[in-house]
Amino acid sequence: HSPKLAVLQFWLFLFGAAAAVVGYLFRIHEGREFLEQPLWIKLAIVVVALMFLYNISMTILKGRKTAITSVLLLGLWGIAVFFLFSLYNPSNLILDKMFWWWVVHLWVEGVWELVMASVLAFLMIKMTGVDREVVEKWLYVIIALTLFTGILGTGHHYYWIGTPGYWQWIGSIFSALEVFPFFSMVIFTFYMVWKGGRNHPNKAALLWSLGCSAFAFFGAGVWGFMHTLAPINYYTHGTQITAAHGHLAFYGAYVMLNIAMFTYAMPNILKREPYNQVLNMWGFWITSGGVAFMTFALTFAGVVQVHLQRVMGMNFMEVQEQLGLFYWMRLGAGVATLLGVIMIVWSLAVPGSRKTAASQAGLAAAE
Repeated sequence: HSPKLAVLQFWLFLFGAAAAVVGYLFRIHEGREFLEQPLWIKLAIVVVALMFLYNISMTILKGRKTAITSVLLLGLWGIAVFFLFSLYNPSNLILDKMFWWWVVHLWVEGVWELVMASVLAFLMIKMTGVDREVVEKWLYVIIALTLFTGILGTGHHYYWIGTPGYWQWIGSIFSALEVFPFFSMVIFTFYMVWKGGRNHPNKAALLWSLGCSAFAFFGAGVWGFMHTLAPINYYTHGTQITAAHGHLAFYGAYVMLNIAMFTYAMPNILKREPYNQVLNMWGFWITSGGVAFMTFALTFAGVVQVHLQRVMGMNFMEVQEQLGLFYWMRLGAGVATLLGVIMIVWSLAVPGSRKTAASQAGLAAAE
């Protein structure tokens, strides 16, 4: 709709993010984890988000309206609406934590899954050639499962913050079911690729799309299920098992989705072939291997931590000394991950030896 508005929004958002980080260095913050931005920065984020949503909404409304674009808009507006709860900072700590999770949880296991599913559906149509009706039917199933399980699944964060005991039942049941929307995304993407049988030239983007659904399933689904039931979470809450789940889920559901879209879109935007695919795919395997190894290291560290700290009653710092080996393993995995990231960025940003006047035939322009 308006490229100038998009550029302005980008710089305003970058300034706000930089100001927040500088403020943290000087201990200027509200002290709420993940929502510690000062009020003026939160309000600036709201303004920037409205600019972004207006621009995206007008762009979509001017073009072809499909189920995919409708779900995408629903997810994006949902992210903005739930962020508004970050402005509410009640004095009661229980209420504060309840509404805090409305941002932190419902972003991930609610509205972000709508964004993720719609972007994957778009990529599947573009790269597999499968009929839109087939893709959209799968999308409806995924969205239904997401909203059915994700909203009440918020209850697994209410176990130990002072809420009524029935949340242990509600949270356990519905959060255990949250595995299914992620598993359905795995079936969806792999089935679309198998059914399409289309030899798309941008194999790197296809690899990232498949990897996104698989890693999100294991990170958010399997590793989340490991410690989501209340009797288990009583021991594992706040340990390195939580960190392992968070790392793998974030990489699968957020990072890989963005890189899949970058890898698909940038050759179109820059009017060139996806000629750095081999480097990009090497980056995929090295980064994914690093994150996977990091996840296993943190998982084993968490199991040891649960036994020593929660079962045997050792104090926190004594236990941390026993976990040193796992933290060194995590550091090594982080170095490998950084190397993979550098390869990915290089493959996307640095031009190759030739440039085409237009993208290859298989790389259709975005809807």
